Amino acid sequence: MAPSKRFICIHGHFYQPPRENPWLETVETQDSAAPYHDWNERICAECYATNGAARIQNIKNQITRIVNNYARISFNFGPTLLSWLKDNAPRTYRMIRDGELRSRKNYGGHSSAMAQVYNHIIMPLANERDRITQIRWGIADYMHRFGLAPEGMWLAETAADTELLELLAQHGVKFTLLAPNQCRRVRAMDNGDSWTDTPGASVDPTRPYLVRFKSGLSLAVFFYNGPVSRAIAFEGLLNSGESFAARLKSGLREGAQVQLMHVATDGESYGHHHKYGEMALAYALLLLEKDRTVKLTNYGNYLEQFPPECECEIEENTSWSCAHGVERWRSNCGCNGGKPYNQLWRAPLRQGLDELRDAVAPLTEQEGNKLFKDVWAARDAYIVVVLDRSAESTARFFIEHASHTLTEAERVRALELMEMQRHTQLMYTSCGWFFDDISGIETVQIIAYAARVLQLAKEIFAEQAVELEPRFRARLVEAKSNVPSAGDGALIYNSCVATMELGLEQVAAHYAISSIFSSFAEETDLFCYRVRRISYDVHTSGRGRLALGRAHIASAITGQQQSFSFAVLHFGDQNITAAVKPYTGADASAFEAFAEQAAQQVQRALFPEVIRLLDREYGRVDYSLTSLFSDEQRRIVDLILNSTLWDIENSLTTIYEDHASLLHYLSQAGLPKPPALLLAAGFAINAGLRRALETDPIDIAQMRSFLQLAKADKVPLETATLSYIADQRMKRAMVELQMSEGSIEMLDRALTLALNLSELPFDLNLWQAQNIWYEILKTSSDRLTALSPNDRQRWDEHFGGLGTSLKIDCASITAEDAAVAGPAD
Repeated sequence: MAPSKRFICIHGHFYQPPRENPWLETVETQDSAAPYHDWNERICAECYATNGAARIQNIKNQITRIVNNYARISFNFGPTLLSWLKDNAPRTYRMIRDGELRSRKNYGGHSSAMAQVYNHIIMPLANERDRITQIRWGIADYMHRFGLAPEGMWLAETAADTELLELLAQHGVKFTLLAPNQCRRVRAMDNGDSWTDTPGASVDPTRPYLVRFKSGLSLAVFFYNGPVSRAIAFEGLLNSGESFAARLKSGLREGAQVQLMHVATDGESYGHHHKYGEMALAYALLLLEKDRTVKLTNYGNYLEQFPPECECEIEENTSWSCAHGVERWRSNCGCNGGKPYNQLWRAPLRQGLDELRDAVAPLTEQEGNKLFKDVWAARDAYIVVVLDRSAESTARFFIEHASHTLTEAERVRALELMEMQRHTQLMYTSCGWFFDDISGIETVQIIAYAARVLQLAKEIFAEQAVELEPRFRARLVEAKSNVPSAGDGALIYNSCVATMELGLEQVAAHYAISSIFSSFAEETDLFCYRVRRISYDVHTSGRGRLALGRAHIASAITGQQQSFSFAVLHFGDQNITAAVKPYTGADASAFEAFAEQAAQQVQRALFPEVIRLLDREYGRVDYSLTSLFSDEQRRIVDLILNSTLWDIENSLTTIYEDHASLLHYLSQAGLPKPPALLLAAGFAINAGLRRALETDPIDIAQMRSFLQLAKADKVPLETATLSYIADQRMKRAMVELQMSEGSIEMLDRALTLALNLSELPFDLNLWQAQNIWYEILKTSSDRLTALSPNDRQRWDEHFGGLGTSLKIDCASITAEDAAVAGPAD
């Protein structure tokens, strides 16, 4: 059979806006993402991880194959998202990189991963300097992740103009993807000046086009298939892998003509927006691989084989998600998330950010010219420090870009300057304008980045930056919220953003208060700060405790550093007061004298006198439990609550045990049960099940007993909590098995656990356990050679039984060609 000339490519744009607190460089708890810690974690679990180990199942819902979708599709990941994944979901990050590496083998050396403009900025609305930085940072990030230069680059929201495309070509980019409505006209390259207009997205998407520039450079453009892409995202096409594959094939014409059917959607369609969408994608890819009439490809591979025969011109200032071009990111164009709100706030917000960016630019040049050979070249190169915060990386950056050997103070100032410029890029993240209201979390986030710019500007430029914040706030007053309680942008700034701002003193206060509940090493990392303990003592009397200490705080980002002394008075539960002030070696004797006096008063239980001493020493005692950063505050509150909840749970358990027979009688007689007794039963039964599942090994008799009680008394189970405990138990058992190098004992323990957990009357999330089983299957052959024939037979039987308990079709999956399946996570 002749090779197919009909090709299919599926592109996924995987991206989430950065969610890090600008002062802590970490994502704090987002309650709207519950039960997950934050939206990154939730979407990772639902999409990014599952696409690295996607299931193909039989009609019995048993797994027959686990595949890495990234190895077969085209994709791009937002650089800031990849940074989060590397630090917080390393196994998923590895799967993405494994998929990219495998894609090169699948597609003739061409990577399926595309680069992305770094901060997801709407590039047509950016000035030329920011466009260049975004492209250069995106390329540098790609090379750091994947080890080679990118062939293609994804533009945020596919927003483009011709000048931007030429900049891509100038930086060695070979192609990009655009929406079909972004094509203005086309012509065959050998057909002179005969242009054909393409109104209403009528461009033929089955071929690539060349955009040629007056400079002599050119860039290939692929216009994706709009109707099928919309069907994936919005019309339920991912409900069936068979339908998905068939719809993709329907976009190809019969005949010998070479053609490419390709689609592009948010990658989150595959698992997050559409549950099990990654499974539909995996099955569709499997069907297409088996189909001899089509061939999967990626853009680089296709472009090498079939260079453009036509050229095009694009519609200027257009995108894939705004019918009005790029107005969604600067005006009240009518495009929004669906609420009956206006977006009049968009224009003043963008104007305020533009004014802030343009105001700090000449100040950056003024100060930067004292420190760098070329401050803007240094900004473009600063991405190497963002990607690697090590001292060695920073030193190399200064060797290459500093105008002279910098003093320690100059190094701090230089890094503050670069960080200020980094946050001017972050504050343009497109999601800040995309949705309904200025009070949304995405918009608050970009305002927070602007606040960090303002703080750094004040630290660097002092009096020259005094007017920047009032001007910015005044512009935000014009940005009126649709939510009456939110007011306007300035009120949001005051209530939601200004309260986030912190300096080294606040970090010292956090460390001091946390030390009451945590045991810190002599040197420890707190978010993006490094803390070195100078001294620390605790004095107690009854429930009262006084912690006295000194610590050196240094920013791991800018190198700014200072020492502080602190005192924390804790009377139990949430009753905490703390004081902090700068400390130098010259203050040592005064602090030690104060500490000795305070300790004596604690020993005498004279706490009013201790408070007076704190007032005299520090002048103010203005830190408390609410001064802690969000996640640590929640952790400590949970610690405080645990003993209280334990007492409540024990009391309710006692009530239930004393009256269990009465509740059984009422249930059997069909009589109403008092709510108070039902409450006690719910607590007691679920607490008993939790304890049974947490016992090592599981107390199966107790588990069965409580399950019977729940059924008899019609007590609802806390399935989310119980399932989570069971999932984690199974995952730990599988990790122990994987680490045991072929231990029959560990295998039997995992099998027993799986069989016991299968008795639970609710579904378990066995995803991680299944992945580890699959990894063991793929990697254990060498380790099992040391087993005797009898033990090897026993291993095979019990390992197969374990797989069956984990809902795996062992016969099918062990017969699978290893070259087809991707690495599991």
